[in-house]
Parts: sequence; C-alpha cells; structure tokens
Amino acid sequence: MSEPRPSDQPGEYDDFDEIVDAETDRDPDLAVIEAGSRTLRAQAGPVQDDGVPDRPSDPEVDKALRAVEQELAGRWGETKLEPSVARIAALMDVLGDPQRAYPSIHITGTNGKTSTARMIESLLGAFELRTGRYTSPHVQSVTERISLDGAPISAERFIETYADIKPYIEMVDGMQEYRLSFFEVLTAMAYAAFADAPVDAAVVEVGMGGSWDATNVIDGSVAVVTPIDLDHTDRLGSTPGEIALEKAGIVKADATVILAQQPVDAAQVMLKKAVDVDATVAREGMEFGVVAREIAVGGQLLTLRGLGGEYEQIFLPLYGAHQAHNAAVALAAVEAFFGIGAQHARKLDLDTIRKAFAAVSSPGRLEVVRRSPTVVLDAAHNPAGARAAADGITESFGFSRLIGVVGASDDKDVRGVLEALEPICAELVVTENSSHRAMDADTLAAVAVEVFGEDRVQVEPRLDDALEAAITLAEEESEFAGAGVLVTGSVITVGEARLLLGRR
Repeated sequence: MSEPRPSDQPGEYDDFDEIVDAETDRDPDLAVIEAGSRTLRAQAGPVQDDGVPDRPSDPEVDKALRAVEQELAGRWGETKLEPSVARIAALMDVLGDPQRAYPSIHITGTNGKTSTARMIESLLGAFELRTGRYTSPHVQSVTERISLDGAPISAERFIETYADIKPYIEMVDGMQEYRLSFFEVLTAMAYAAFADAPVDAAVVEVGMGGSWDATNVIDGSVAVVTPIDLDHTDRLGSTPGEIALEKAGIVKADATVILAQQPVDAAQVMLKKAVDVDATVAREGMEFGVVAREIAVGGQLLTLRGLGGEYEQIFLPLYGAHQAHNAAVALAAVEAFFGIGAQHARKLDLDTIRKAFAAVSSPGRLEVVRRSPTVVLDAAHNPAGARAAADGITESFGFSRLIGVVGASDDKDVRGVLEALEPICAELVVTENSSHRAMDADTLAAVAVEVFGEDRVQVEPRLDDALEAAITLAEEESEFAGAGVLVTGSVITVGEARLLLGRR
C-alpha cells in the first residue's frame, strides 16, 4: 500500500494513521482499509446481512481468531506451491481420513466456481441435507471459506477446529520436506469440521488446478467443471487444453462429470479423462442447459433443462448470463448427486428448486452495495471474468455513464482485464489493495493509459480515495442521470471495498 499522501491541512489524515497503527497485526488481506471508511459508510445506507461474517464482537474471541490467522499467515501463501498432495494426504491419514466420512461434489474450472458452489449448497440444503461448503479465496473473513448449513462457521468453531488438529499438523510438518501450506491447513480444517458436524454432503471448490490441489484427497461422486479459460498460466499451462489436463485430475472412477460449455480442446481433454476412468459425462448444451432467460427486477427469470426434465419460472437473484449457466450446472450436479439421469429418470420437486435458487447469494459477484449512484462490485480478475462482468453490466444495468475502479494483483493479465472493461467504462480510477501481491497503482496506470487513453485514467493509490473519486465522477451527471461505479480487478479489492462501503 502506498504511503498516505501529504496534506495541506494538518491532521487531515490523523484518523487514517491512527487506525493503521492500531491494526498492524490484522488479517493482511484486510489491513489498512478501515482508514477513511467512516464517510463512505455513512453514504452507503443501511447494512444488509448477506452471510459475510464480521469480526467477532467478543474481544477474547477476536484475539484468539487473530492468533490463529497469524499462525496461518506464517505458512506458505496460496501463490507459493509445491505441486503434491503428499502433505495433505499424510495429514488426512493421521486424522483418520475425515474426508471420507461423507459424499462430496468437487468443483474445478477457471471462473464461476464459488457461485456454482453456493448454488449447489442452497439446492442440497433445500432438500434437507446438512451441507458443508469449502470455497476460496474469501471476500472479507477467512472463516467464510468453511460453511455449514449455508453459513460460515463461527469464529469460535474455527478456532476450536484449528486447535483440535494443530498437534497433527505439527506432526506432519516434522515428517515432510516442506511444512503444510496455508491452503493445505485450511483444507484439512474444512474436512475435519465437516466430519465433526457431521454433514450429509460436502461441496468443495478446488483452489488451483485439480490433480495436485490440496482438496483432491476426496473422491467426489460428482465432478463439476465450470468454464475453463486462461489463468495461472505459469503453473497450469498456456492453452485451455493444457489447463484442462490439470483440472481433469478431480475426475475419479465411476463419478459423474458435469461439464459446462468449454473450449474445444478443453472439452476433448475432459471427455478423454472420463473415458479413461469410466466416468459418466453430462454436457451443457446437450444433456442439460439454459432453455430461456429474461431480465427480472433484482436478477433474472430462468427456464432450465436438467437431467430429469425442464424446470420453469426459476428466479435467480444474480445478474449476468454467466450466472444462468452456473445455475444450469449447479442443478445438473445436484440431480447427478441424487442419481437422476443414471439410476432413475425423474424431476426434482419444482417448488423446492425455486425456493433454493431464490435464496442464493454470491457476495462480490455483480453485487450492488450502494444506490445513488449505484456501486457494483465484481471479483473478476482475469479477462474471461471481466468479459462476463462487462456483459452482465451492459445487460442488467442501464447506466448512462460507468466509472471503473480497478485494483489488481501483479501476477494477472491486467491488460486483458482492462481491454474487456474499456468498452463499458467512460473513465477509470486505478488503485491498489492492501495485499503484498497488489500491483502498484502507477504500474497499473501505465497499462490503463495504453488501453483507455490518458484523459480517461485517474490514479488514486488508496482505495478509499479511489472510491470517493469514482463516486464523485458518477455524481457529476446529477443524482438522476443514471451513472454508476464498477469496482473490480481482484477478490481482495472487492472485499476491502465492501468494508469501506459498510457491507459486513
């Protein structure tokens, strides 16, 4: 994060500095962003409960949670990898293989995994199954990653789960060449928490890739593959087909593969893997898919074709065609989990399906967090995600003028993201988030100027300043002119913006 800018008025940034000094030990993904947020929160209107947890209100619990977060932060981060499941498998072994205590739906792909996981979780819960969901990364709190019955586990349970398995973690650390990573420990915590609950079904999102991902010690009876595109090319491959080779690692013998629409080379890889392990494949556009969709207030109205038949008049409170396709994938995955299409042919109860989809939320995915002007958050961090966000904005929001706020990580294809946003954004405010992986605002601005032109780019290194600047630009058209703000580029940027705008 850049140093606070100099001020002509002494004391202007006293509150900012005070908060920064007081919060130096907080979660690194959230550090610093509280500064300057009070005014933004006052403007944002009432806070709504959307299942994203706040810090614990009990000071002792908060202290204990921070201690766990600090210990986890001392391990390898999610961007440092030694491709192997040896360490997590060893930990599962000494824990008694908790991941085998329940059936699982395993989800890989490039974009749409978390939204699809949330839809699957909602559907299973509506059919009175106790669910566990493991997704990453988190938007605001690490406890979001592990959910039971549709809600993040409490801070107390998170702390207890870590304490329960910590001795075993340390045992395995001593046996391996490398210590367990941050992601591996969290994965073990999720599997242990699910077994302890116990859950009837686990919905597990891959962290990266598939074959050597830490989550891949489960044998999912259903393997879901959301659209594959270019991301993490330095680790997974430079073409969709190469990336699919790694992601195909979650497809196990006798599983059912729910395959979203894919590039041809990626689809070929997945189909070959299914044949090799004798898995059954259901393909979007063939065995299931979106029959019809229309824009509705607060989302969209869908007709979906599942493995057992058509489901009409389904309201999905999410924006964008990509979310409709995610819904089709989620529905097919749940049908496959119940054996529909393989063991028997029937439809699931329509009213239950409608109720489940109507209850879905996906924080940070074309999420409206403020009105007048409207501020939309989207966690797109690669070109495919940015194109989907741009299409969703264009289709669902009638903005007369859109101001973009972008803060990205330094290992992403930022040019591709910016090129996807350029046709819909009149102006761009370039910023950076508090992560050590954040791309420097000036570096990002240099690319932005090449894409947008110098006159359309403004640089505000501090995110609170960037939000204020974008809102001011949007308000220049007057209250009733229909301008909006889109905040995007990184999950971390979106999470910090949510906090600044009072969404907890």
